[in-house]
Amino acid sequence: MPVFHTKTIESILEPVAQQVSKLVILHEEAEDGNEMPDLARPVLVVKQAVDNLCKVGQETIHHSDDQILKQDMPPALRRVEESAKLLVQASQMLGSDPFSAPARKKLIEGSRGILQGTSALLLTFDESEVRKIIRICKNVLEYLAITEVVETMEDLVTFVKNLSPILTKMTKEVDNREKELTHQVHREMLQRSLAQVKTMTPVLISGVKIYITTRQQGSQAVQDAQENRDFVVHKVSNEIHEIMRVLQLTTYDEDEWDADDLTVMKKAQSGIEGKLKQATDWLYDPNALVGGVGEKSIRGILNDARKVGEHCVHPGDREAINKAVGDIESMLDGLSELRARGQGTTPQAQTLASAINQRLKELNAKVKDTVDRTEKASIIKPAHTVAGKVEQAQRWLHNPQINDNGLGQQASRLVVAEGRKLADTLGEPDKSNLVQLCNDTERLTNQLDDLQRKGMGNSPQARAVAQNLSEKLQELKGRIENALVNKVSDDFMDITTPLKQMSDAAVVPLGTPGREQNFADKCSNFENHSSKLVNTAKLVAAAGGSSNKRTIEAINSSANQAEAIAPQVVRAARIVFMNPNNQAAQEHYDLLKKQWSDNMEKLRGLVDEATDTVSFLRSAEDGIFRDTERTENAIKRADPASIVSSTSSIARRANRVLQVAQQEAENSEDPQFVQKVGAAADNLRSSIAPMVQNAKALATNPRDSGVASHWRNANNKLIGGVKDVRQVVEQEHNVPLPPDISQLSLEESQPMSPNRPSETDDEEEVAFPGGFPTPQENQPIMMAAHALHREVKQWSSKDNEIIAAAKRMALLMAKLSQLVRGEGGSKKELIATAKQIAESSEEVTRLAKALARECTDKRMRMNLLQVCERIPTIGTQLKILSTVKATMLGAQGSDEDQEATEMLVGNAQNLMQSVRETLRVAEAASIKIRVESGFTIRWSRRNPWYAS
Repeated sequence: MPVFHTKTIESILEPVAQQVSKLVILHEEAEDGNEMPDLARPVLVVKQAVDNLCKVGQETIHHSDDQILKQDMPPALRRVEESAKLLVQASQMLGSDPFSAPARKKLIEGSRGILQGTSALLLTFDESEVRKIIRICKNVLEYLAITEVVETMEDLVTFVKNLSPILTKMTKEVDNREKELTHQVHREMLQRSLAQVKTMTPVLISGVKIYITTRQQGSQAVQDAQENRDFVVHKVSNEIHEIMRVLQLTTYDEDEWDADDLTVMKKAQSGIEGKLKQATDWLYDPNALVGGVGEKSIRGILNDARKVGEHCVHPGDREAINKAVGDIESMLDGLSELRARGQGTTPQAQTLASAINQRLKELNAKVKDTVDRTEKASIIKPAHTVAGKVEQAQRWLHNPQINDNGLGQQASRLVVAEGRKLADTLGEPDKSNLVQLCNDTERLTNQLDDLQRKGMGNSPQARAVAQNLSEKLQELKGRIENALVNKVSDDFMDITTPLKQMSDAAVVPLGTPGREQNFADKCSNFENHSSKLVNTAKLVAAAGGSSNKRTIEAINSSANQAEAIAPQVVRAARIVFMNPNNQAAQEHYDLLKKQWSDNMEKLRGLVDEATDTVSFLRSAEDGIFRDTERTENAIKRADPASIVSSTSSIARRANRVLQVAQQEAENSEDPQFVQKVGAAADNLRSSIAPMVQNAKALATNPRDSGVASHWRNANNKLIGGVKDVRQVVEQEHNVPLPPDISQLSLEESQPMSPNRPSETDDEEEVAFPGGFPTPQENQPIMMAAHALHREVKQWSSKDNEIIAAAKRMALLMAKLSQLVRGEGGSKKELIATAKQIAESSEEVTRLAKALARECTDKRMRMNLLQVCERIPTIGTQLKILSTVKATMLGAQGSDEDQEATEMLVGNAQNLMQSVRETLRVAEAASIKIRVESGFTIRWSRRNPWYAS
């Protein structure tokens, strides 16, 4: 079946599909009794193109050393050649008899074979190119594996000299491949992993260097140095494994998340396969280093297998995997103990090594089967965010007649779980209030569940409980988001001080009293601080209210990186602590410290992006009021330490407000707003230093009322500056609304496209008399169309061409569903409908880009451009797949027909999901239109989706 994961494949297949679609239509018209036209000339052109293609294919086979290509390409070539012969025979037969039925059969079989054979050829060649890049990646991995035997500076020089060219080659090849991919998400995955490899390479070299120096000096820090080195090797290796995995992907689901069970399982499976060679090499070498890369590879395989077990669907698979992992772990511990005692060559050790190797092979096969079984199960899971879970729960509450297999109820309970998880991190009274709300929500969920179990799900009592639960879920969602804003304001107020304190403690001169304890305290403080930031960031990703998948996944990715690197920063600091005069140790620590700091700055920026700015500024302002009150209490007690602590907190909060104000200014292209927020920020900035200076004087003389008065005046000015910034940003975010507060309307004198009238809201009655079809569970394309229709139905299409175009797409997709299922219509209509959907895709994209150009919010604009960018590509693929489906005359029910249908379903779902996401982002971007642009788009809300 055709795949479209590269621009080259898509550009070749599209014109082929266009020609094949014409032949399909001619064939269908002939079935109705029409005479077939003379096809001699077009068939000759096709035959010449096929001959040229086959010639190139044969030359590729001859010059390639890829045995898989030599095996897979000849069958594809034969199919294309045979299909071309069928077309020639059909042309000749039709020349004699324009009504010949056998000729028409040959025509459709030849058309199908040309399209699918060409696709198979392109895929075979593309897979061969991917294998070339993977071989380069494996070369890098093999070279990384020898880091544990690099023991001298001369070895390191040789290592770097040999690693650099293959690493550069890998980077270049992956860069080029990334630009060729059509799936934006796959491109971003490669970019992210490649960036990590580039960033960690200097740390890798530094880690090996510091290991060599500490080992040669006989330092006590050699264990920390080894852990640092092995961590970086493991990190770089994992990123290269991820690159290899992504390179082999050919399809993408728009609903897919990095945290999806299946995605996690596939990554773990890829990790297992990537570590098997190192594991096997270690097992077969009786003198291999205990605790070295080989043994760690085996333990890494066991951890990855556990992940697969945790996320799989069937409990039986989980139990089998966990038992196998436990058995292998026990055997590995025994083998490691024997080798540590120098008994690695004994028969007992050799037998254990062989048994472990066999068990690893069996475990790998079991993992593969488990992943395949989970993929086939296709179970819909709860959303990854609280907002998504609340939406699923609301859908259950407002549509109790629809069987969602318990998804809505499960989503409701998971929202409660998220609330309790957050409550554990809060102080009183916020903790008790949130726990009480969680308890109320859970109680109502249990009541409704009980009523439904008794068959009373539609009773007045159940409807009342459902209404109450719906309100409680919304309240809980809002309470969670507000609590997280406060946590972001508090926890990310200062991200660097604990790191600076640990750095200072690491270089305290030898012999200083309390040096060891001070360093241990600072290390513990830094680790706790880093952990707190990571946990808060993950909570923001899960429950912070952001619906931007890219931002949420970026937060989780950065948080995981910070979590992984923090212990290594501590180890590097400990190396400096034990070797204060070792310049290499300091340089290595500085590299890791920069890694952590840069990543945490990035994480804070992402968290800020996911947090409502106005709510954050209000929280910061409230925090300053609390700190001011604490300062006043400290003045009354004449407590200098508390004065320093609370006034320092005021200064840090004010600086965070400045930071957020600067982010807002940099993100906006509205000159008036930029000027206002800049002036307010300057005013605030000028007030911070005087407040700090007066606070220092106050801490020195806490009983001096004159000094206290000066501080109060300076602090009030700072508070006024924070208020000014908040009000400016508030005015920008709170756009004045028309009298009907459920509507947002931005008007101007001319429509975006004056030659195209807006669609009327009764268009669906024309397309489907009696209303939009209700989808059944066995109608996936109709369900995708219905989901988009439900989204657009809440908006009026009057004066909103994006909604009008999206509504046309939903109606056309519903029609396509009926055509694909054989519920009336013809293959000509199928091809024409797919073409119309593709044209509507282009229209939605054009309108979204026009809106993006006039949006003054850079983040919103970029987000809108990113989500709409993939729509035309999916639309083009839909045309090709519909043509493939149309060629299946006489092959209905075959494996090829089933595969064609499945691909068409997946494509339709991706397209509808992309359009839905584009609409949501476009609606948000519409409130930030340039005033002088003269641009009109009206978002007039009708009914919410759950009332439709």
